[in-house]
Formats: sequence, structure tokens, C-alpha cells
Amino acid sequence: MYSPELGRSMNDFHGNIAVVTGGAQGIGGAVADILHSRGARVVIWDIDMSLAQEKAAELGGGSKALEVDVSDWDSVSAASRQTHDLAGRIDILVHSAGIAGRNDTVEQYPVTEFQKIMSINMLGTFYVNKAVIASMRRLNYGRIVNIASIAGKDGNPQASAYSASKAAVIGFTKSLGKELADLDIAVNCVTPAAARTRIFDQMKQEHIDYMLSKIPRGRFLELNEAAALIAWLCTAENSFTTGAVFDLSGGRATY
Repeated sequence: MYSPELGRSMNDFHGNIAVVTGGAQGIGGAVADILHSRGARVVIWDIDMSLAQEKAAELGGGSKALEVDVSDWDSVSAASRQTHDLAGRIDILVHSAGIAGRNDTVEQYPVTEFQKIMSINMLGTFYVNKAVIASMRRLNYGRIVNIASIAGKDGNPQASAYSASKAAVIGFTKSLGKELADLDIAVNCVTPAAARTRIFDQMKQEHIDYMLSKIPRGRFLELNEAAALIAWLCTAENSFTTGAVFDLSGGRATY
């Protein structure tokens, strides 16, 4: 059975190749930081190449940045091939790339905007996960973490596209986890409440205020808090739990 070199300690990812989509900033950036700090070689897949290159340079240690549009299968599959050319395999995938889109009622929501959000958030999850499965299956090892949202559980008003797309991420993760459960491949997702990232730039202030009002902790999620849980889900110790949803909602989630 394959086991990543030295990658059996919660605090040690040496010998692991980690792909982080949306890894140039936000939750993805924080995850890239923690995985790199614990020894992983990080490959950032991001549509913003300039930011991704800056992040890879900041990380150092053989980290790379690839320009990837997660809503385009050809772009994703090309990135998978490039990553294998660079590193030989993929042990860890953290899929963080996504958009919030505009805030509006279903009645007023532009069809093209709804389609764009679903393409990036829902189809992007399918494409990125699909692109790494064959490699992980050959190794009989892998850790996949998809970033969903508490909105995928609760359904935020005036955010129907985002809520629906993140609900799809949850359902998809559960399905894939069951499909790969006979292998040492764990597929899980997290459901964060809002964190102060550039995604706030896509939202109306009243929607930001609404999200904060729903969090019993009375504050937004910190990026390092999200990264800490996600990093544990990427460890070899996480060898039993799969197809699961981990709450990062500050008490908001009711199931």
C-alpha cells in the first residue's frame, strides 16, 4: 500500500504534493500556508495568475502556480497533467476556488449570472475532483477537502445561486466519498460561515450584516481557524471519516 513519505504525522506533510485551488488568497491562501509550513509541496491552481505567482514565491520550497479556470474542463485537465509533470502525483486536493456572485431575489436574478455561479462553484467542483481521482486511485491514497458553505445548508436569502451551488458541493462530496470508500482516499467538505476575504467585495453590505447576525459567536470566521481544520482533514490520521460535512459556522448550523 502506498503511503506518502513521512506524511503520517498530524503536523508533518513532508513528501506530500498538495493542490490548492483558489490558493492565492482567502481560505485557500491560508490552507496553502499551513500545508507548506508543515512540509507539503504546494501547487496553486488559480485564475488570478499574478496573485498565484506571488503566493507561490512567498511560500517557496518548490511551490508552483498554474493558471486554471475551474469552470473549464480543458483548463482543469491540463493543470492536472502539468502538476503530474512537475511533481509526479497529487496526494492532497483542497478545492477552495469559488465566487459569491451578486445579491438579488430569485425573481430579479439574471439568468447568465446564475449560470456563471453554478458553473464555477458546482461544475468546478466536479471538474477539479474528477481530475485528481485517477492518480489517487493508482496510489490507493488521497485526501480531498471541498469548501462548501453554511449557505449550502441554510439557504441565504438573496443568494440563491450561491446557496444552491454550495448545497451541490455538499451532495457531490457525499457521493464521491462513498464511491472511494474502499480505498485510503478521504473526501470531505467544510461549511464555513463568512470570513473577511475579497469575496465580501461581491456582496451588498446588508447581506454581510445579515450573515454576521446569524452567527452565535458574534464574529466572522478567521482564516487560520478554517485552515487548521482543513489541514487536519488532509492528514493520514483522517483515515476513517469520508463523505462528511464539517461545521465551521460559529454555531449557526443546526444540522
